[in-house]
Amino acid sequence: MQDNTSDNLYTKVILNGLWRQNPALRLLIGMCPPLAVTTGVRPALTMGLSVIFVLSCSNLVVSLIRPFLRPHVRIIVFTITIATFVTICDLLLKAYLPAMSEVLGPYVPLIIVNCLIIFRAEACASKSPVLLSVIDALGMGGGFTVALLILASIREVLATGCWAGWQVMPKAFVPWLAMQMPVGAFVTLGLLLGLIAMVSGSKEARHG
Repeated sequence: MQDNTSDNLYTKVILNGLWRQNPALRLLIGMCPPLAVTTGVRPALTMGLSVIFVLSCSNLVVSLIRPFLRPHVRIIVFTITIATFVTICDLLLKAYLPAMSEVLGPYVPLIIVNCLIIFRAEACASKSPVLLSVIDALGMGGGFTVALLILASIREVLATGCWAGWQVMPKAFVPWLAMQMPVGAFVTLGLLLGLIAMVSGSKEARHG
């Protein structure tokens, strides 16, 4: 019974991150990457995996040290922890994926101030055991990555006729160049949020 309860809790945490409390599509936090790095699927995936790495590692460390945290220094500890793993991630990208590191530019270092990371450290990792904190990070990070990939897929296909560099639209397709500009990010995100609100509203109406 204990194992089943734990399994249900972990499943719920994963589903919350992927959909019910998706950071970018439901909670609307950490919105800089969804607007800035979604011109292509590959940069979006790289950013998403970077966020998962930083979020998982920082949640793990914060959960491990939570008995020693003091209220007046916890935010400083969170920030230092996050900054450490962001630096590691940035150096790894520069060493092994230099071209992608150049494409992402300053947005990887800016993960340090991504409110999603510090939000999960405060709301979950500082109050939960290690396994639950890591699963929460995987769920939230996974949901964030899915949101980036959806936005990037729409924008790249409409802007170039390609998906992750592969041609998917017919040669007669006329690219929507605006999708490569900031306005493309705002319009795509706005329409996507409207669609999600409409779907969620219709579900609530049926169950209500």
